[in-house]
Amino acid sequence: MMTTDTLAEQTVSLLAGFGVPPEMLNAGDFPIVSPIDGGRIASLRRHTRGDLDGMIATAERAFVLWRAAPPPRRGELVRLYAGQLRQHKPALGRLVSIEAGKILEEGQGEVQEMIDICDFAVGLSRQLYGKVIASERPGHRMLESWHPLGPVGIITAFNFPVAVWSWNAAPLAARRKPAADARPAATRGRPTCGA
Repeated sequence: MMTTDTLAEQTVSLLAGFGVPPEMLNAGDFPIVSPIDGGRIASLRRHTRGDLDGMIATAERAFVLWRAAPPPRRGELVRLYAGQLRQHKPALGRLVSIEAGKILEEGQGEVQEMIDICDFAVGLSRQLYGKVIASERPGHRMLESWHPLGPVGIITAFNFPVAVWSWNAAPLAARRKPAADARPAATRGRPTCGA
């Protein structure tokens, strides 16, 4: 469906559907420009060091509860997240397209990659195996156990704003450790995927 709305108007409309107030997109002096036409799609407020400290403190408080959840429960939450991605794939794909300058099919493909890696991570949440290690003590053995380290910040490439992020975030969320093929690389997530 063709639209005559500007990219900025489309962005406001799409993000409003996710609960982002339109005034937030013009709350600052940091211009966000779409590579599609070079037009401004938002003017965001820059975060201060205090803002960042508050975000980190919030993440650390949430992490205490998250690490106590067993991996299969976290896997279930990743499954529910994938369901939200499926439900909102057209809008999210369009946002990726606007923000990264991709054709719509590639924006949709980024969101599909997120869905696929979430599905993969759900299975991994039940495969968190540890090693049994021999001990010199009679009748004793050691068991390897994975424990989450804490909140993680991931930085992603501009041209893959959500797919690369999900390769890291979904397995880490479900398993407490990355999948063998998901090495720390990147994330941003906001405002595109709302993570």
